[in-house]
Parts: sequence; C-alpha cells; structure tokens
Amino acid sequence: MSADSHPTLPPVRLHSDAELARDALGAPLFARAVRLARWAGPGTRVGVGGELAGDQLPEAAAVLGLDADDADSAGYASQAWRVAVDTGLVDVTEPEDDGGESGDGGESGAEGVEGVEGAEERFGTAAPGEDLALVTSGAPGDVLDLWLAALDTVLADAAVPDLDDLVDALDAGGEIDFDRLDWNPGREADFLDGVLANLYLLTVTEGGAADGPIPLPVLAASMVVPDDMGEPTDAVLEQVSDAMMRLDDQFRQLEPIGLVQFRPVDEELMAEADGPLDAETGGGAGSTGGVGEADDEDVSRYGMVRLTPLGLYGIRARMLEAGVDAPAVGELAEKGADVLLDAVSLYSENAAQAEIEQWLAGREQPAAAAELLAAARGDDEGGPLRRLRCQQALAPAGPEAEPAVRSVLDDPELGGLARVWLAERGVSDVPAPDPEMVFWLTVDTIAAQLAADGETEELPLLMETLTAHHAGFFEQVWRVEHPSTAYVLEAMGRLHPDRKAAKEARKAAFKARSRRPA
Repeated sequence: MSADSHPTLPPVRLHSDAELARDALGAPLFARAVRLARWAGPGTRVGVGGELAGDQLPEAAAVLGLDADDADSAGYASQAWRVAVDTGLVDVTEPEDDGGESGDGGESGAEGVEGVEGAEERFGTAAPGEDLALVTSGAPGDVLDLWLAALDTVLADAAVPDLDDLVDALDAGGEIDFDRLDWNPGREADFLDGVLANLYLLTVTEGGAADGPIPLPVLAASMVVPDDMGEPTDAVLEQVSDAMMRLDDQFRQLEPIGLVQFRPVDEELMAEADGPLDAETGGGAGSTGGVGEADDEDVSRYGMVRLTPLGLYGIRARMLEAGVDAPAVGELAEKGADVLLDAVSLYSENAAQAEIEQWLAGREQPAAAAELLAAARGDDEGGPLRRLRCQQALAPAGPEAEPAVRSVLDDPELGGLARVWLAERGVSDVPAPDPEMVFWLTVDTIAAQLAADGETEELPLLMETLTAHHAGFFEQVWRVEHPSTAYVLEAMGRLHPDRKAAKEARKAAFKARSRRPA
C-alpha cells in the first residue's frame, strides 16, 4: 500500500486483540485451513510447490464438511490447503527431483526411455506445523499474526485473473501471453491495495460511511474518476463499470477470510445489462452520483461492501507496514501529555475525546492535570489547538484537579484557561483577569477554533460573542503579544457578522502586521 495517498489518517477504533482473534478463528477460510492442518499426516501427499495431490482433494473436502460431488468443493479445499501451507499451519516436504538421471552410468536407449515413461509421479509429505499449536495455546496476537499471513495469501490470489481469462491468454506453447491478458501483477496488486485503502478511509472518516456499507460504484469511482471531473464521460463510466466487475469478483474472494461483509452485484442486473453496467457516478470516493439518487434497494443491486472489525485491523496493519501513519484510538495511553496533545490536535473533536479518555483512565487526576497543563504551554503555531485539547481533557476532571489548575492562574498562557475551568465549577474566589489576559485568551481561542475546524458557520457568532463586551476591542487587541494575532484579526475581518466590526478588524490586522519584525 502506498504511503503517499493519505500520509496521516483519522484514528480508527479497533476491537480488543482477544475479540479480533476470535473473529479470525471464526473466519470460514481460516477455520478450514486449521482443520486441514490438523488432518495432515503421514498419508498426506503433496506435489511440487506443496499443493495437495489431486486424488486427496475429495477427502480434504469431506474433512471440511463439503459435498465431494460439488464441483466447487475441490477448489475450496485447495484454497484452504494453500492458506495452511503459506501460514505455517502445515509443514511440507516437497518431492525430491532426481534431475532426470538414469542409474549410475547414465545409460540411454529404449530401456532408459521405458524407465522414464513408466516412472511413478513423485510426491512429498505434509504434517501439522509448529505454528498450529498457536491456534489454541498462543496469545491473541499470535493468532492475528497467522491470520495476517493468511490475508496476504488471499490478497495475492484475488489479484490474479480468473481461470477462463488465463486459459484464453495461453499461447501456442502453453505460456501465458501477458500482453494479450492485459494483466500486470504489480499493477493489479496496487489497484486492490488502493481500493482497500479508500474503503478504510471511507470507514474511519468521521461523518463518512462508517455506519453502513459502501456501494460498489462509489468504490470503483474512487479509483477511476478524477477528483476534478464534473460529469463523467461515457469512456470513464465504462471504466467504472469494468472496475465494479473486477471488485465484485475480488470481494467474493476476500469475504471468506473475514476481511469484508459483501453483497455481490445482482446477477439478474448483469443479465439485464446490455453492455457495461450503467452505474452512473458523480465523482470521487464521497459521491454516488446517479446511483445515489435511487432508492436503497436499487443501489444495493450494484453491490455493497464494508470492512469488518477484523478487516479494519488487517488493512491498518498493512498500511503501517507500508509506512502509512494510521493511528488507532488508545495507542497513546502510555505516552506523555505532550505527545497526546500534539497528536489529538490533528483529530476530530470526537476522536480526540475518545483518545483523551483512554489516556486519563490510567492516571491519577492531580498528576494528569498538571502534566496536561505543562504540555499545553508554547508560543508555536500548534499552541492554541493544544490548549483547546487540554481544556477538553480537563473538562471531566473533578475537584482533585483544582490545585493543579489554580497553580497556573498567573501564567500568561494558561491563566485564562484556568479561570474558565474554575468558573464553570462555581468557584467564587477566582481573581479577575487583567485586560491583557482577556485579549490574549480571545486571540488564542479563535486561533484554536480556526486550527481545529477552519472557517465554520459557527465561528462568526463566536467572534461576535467574544468581542461584544469589550469597548474599543480592536483598538487594543492588535497589541497582544500572541503569534496568531494578525492571523486571527484577518479572519475576523472576513467573518465578523458586524460590518463595522469587520472593517475595524482589518485595520487592526494591518497594524498587527506592521508592528511585527520582518
């Protein structure tokens, strides 16, 4: 997976390792691989590459409880065996290659030819692997490592064309003509990785599709339709249709390993379609376009997919391996407050709150409050948002935190925050702030809101509220020694709902810029 597309992703809420390990053991394909590993023994024969001998596939299918007369059963058994071998659940000893030599003198002739033609096919052996014991006696993390290895195998298989396409692409010599097949292994693997990365992003993005399945046309469009394209052309829609059908086949293969929940494209819809499926899309990953305007049942006919909790874990693990910053809620619980506040400054409010709650859970309130306040200091660009997250972290704190909060009442950066916290709890002996602190806190508060959410609809009202009770506010605020003073005043000049106040803000911003050294 590329680390360039989304260098920093929203944090994901993962289930516990124990829950995920149970999900892994319950995934149909992984469970079949475990059953075949337990079945493997002295009588198990394998060919070159470790594949199960063809005449043993019916027995393997029966072990899995599959109907040996069903044409698909042998394929299911073969796939489960391959997963068992690739994960180390089964150890195989491949057949020895005699190199085609004949006897001690290398004799040739009719007798030698007869020996070759009459030679029996060689087989290797198989036995349960050492890692099989981890399924029952290993830690949850051991089970998840085995499942991740199984996932790698399934993803590699899913990127391979189906058998009919491979047969059609064989040349006269029996070799695959890759030009005719129009298949590049690296390109196909990258395409599938990109699809799964987009599915992950849609799932973890707040306000996205985390609570429901994603229509397959949306996912296909996210890989095909350029972000800046308005109405897709017929050629682009045909590419989306082709991508949908590739994904339909691939997600069918990925569902048994527990990665996704998948509703395939309606076969009747494919039968009704004259040429490519008419799945109109309006753009990138966040839009369903024409399909989205239909009712839910119509949309679902084009296929629906969602990552399972185990799938979220698996895709995140692959992203981390690729160097992508894919945080998970709770992973900062053992870090210092400075690391916590810097990290959650990039999170949405809800995600930040969830991370902060887990950080606080393992700490005594007085020490935690003191550590948070110390980490909130700083006149760097990230300071305002750190202080906002600090205030958010201290909001649920009880009286035990009061001494730490009181200790910063005279701090020029934290004194305003401390007064707000104490006032919200009805403390009566809080000293009034001086005008400089009031102006500094106003600038810091607006700078934090801009950093957190940008220019929202609520921000003008906040600006009006913060400035309404101070006569001559803009005549004084430009002198505030805060690194964001000019930036905040410029924003107020654009957003303040009172036109006169907005004009005064622009003048004050010019003064603030002028007084700062170049």
